[in-house]
Amino acid sequence: MKKHALALISIALIAPVFAADVSEDDALNLADTTAESTKVETTDWRIFTEAAAGRSTVHEWPLPDRHANTQRLSLDLLFDKKLTPALRAVLSNRLDLNHQPDALGQQTVNTLKEAYLGWQPQSDRVLDIGRINVRYGAAMGYNPTDFFREGANRAITSFDPNAIRENRMGTAMLRGQTLWAGGALTAIYAPKVSDAPNNGDWSADFGSTNNRNRWLLAASHQLADNVNPQVVLYGDERQPVQMGLNLAMLVNDATVAHVEWSGGRQKNLLAQALPLAPGVSQDEVFRNRVAAGMTYTSASKLSLTAEYHYNGAAVDEAVWNALRTSSVMDYASYRYLVEEQLDLTTRHAAFLRASWQDAFINKLDLTAMLRYNLDDDSKLSWLEARYRFDKSEIALQWQLASGNDSSDYGAMAQRRSIQALFRYYY
Repeated sequence: MKKHALALISIALIAPVFAADVSEDDALNLADTTAESTKVETTDWRIFTEAAAGRSTVHEWPLPDRHANTQRLSLDLLFDKKLTPALRAVLSNRLDLNHQPDALGQQTVNTLKEAYLGWQPQSDRVLDIGRINVRYGAAMGYNPTDFFREGANRAITSFDPNAIRENRMGTAMLRGQTLWAGGALTAIYAPKVSDAPNNGDWSADFGSTNNRNRWLLAASHQLADNVNPQVVLYGDERQPVQMGLNLAMLVNDATVAHVEWSGGRQKNLLAQALPLAPGVSQDEVFRNRVAAGMTYTSASKLSLTAEYHYNGAAVDEAVWNALRTSSVMDYASYRYLVEEQLDLTTRHAAFLRASWQDAFINKLDLTAMLRYNLDDDSKLSWLEARYRFDKSEIALQWQLASGNDSSDYGAMAQRRSIQALFRYYY
């Protein structure tokens, strides 16, 4: 595995040799726009605190619902500095202090999001080592090619998918990247660091992100002015190699269509959750995952996104209905695995999101989101109104999970909630 890792990194670093007509200016311009490229920060530090207070309806079957007050204080830190012209250091950490019912999660959670060193010997080549939050995917509500998402979230304080991806732990890895005119190549090796997760309040929890050896190759190249596909190969010692594709296309000046796909031979999620259960097939067959949709943005800064999601490894409607009415332990084991992998619970789902920047008045942002399970008709609705000052923000958020007690969203511990929050940037 280590030999394979060195080969992958070498591929990423020598790829420019095979790219024709590459200039330094092309590489520098591309570095500003290509996913997974080095960031350009205006300051070395970004620190903010966030205080939130609200009231929730807590659902713990078979107990009756109860109401509870919740409070949270968070500290989020990002340090991103060039130590030398070629050497960069990144540290990102989040601390959440919660006062809430046990059913809603831990009281104190520290999340080490990123801690790595980056070396850029040339403008078109970068080598990074450490904990890195690698995020892949063209879709918004579900990302089949986001292979490093499993086990990465220690605390979810918002169901906005952007916040979930931003506030998770990175994976310890060695990453090599190269850029050329119109394209990029990334190679990643993520070694096994620990056997099991560690839920300690202050744990770096490498057992959740690095409990086995993994690797990834991602390549993209611009085929036309409005077409720049990305191909991903992912290796995991627990299953055969998985493939992925990300594609976004400009339909017109206001509309972007996107599709994200992954596929490969693997066991279904029920078999992974219940490896010894009688009657559960353990066969590895080719399974597909898809997220496809469109985003429309108006001249008034209103953005509308609609997506269809499909998970070929999840249970279908018939098996899901049977699982919900059979063994409570089997049902709980399946849900736990799905939550750890941030995957879809059943085969079919829909996602809608609307965001309006500077709505009605300047600096007021409105966001609405709906997740809909098409197999059991359960829903998760989320609304936010946020006003931005020069160094602070205030927001009001509302959430409702609806559906049968054993349905996808109806079984959530937090049935309803409303909270106000205040964020201050230092």
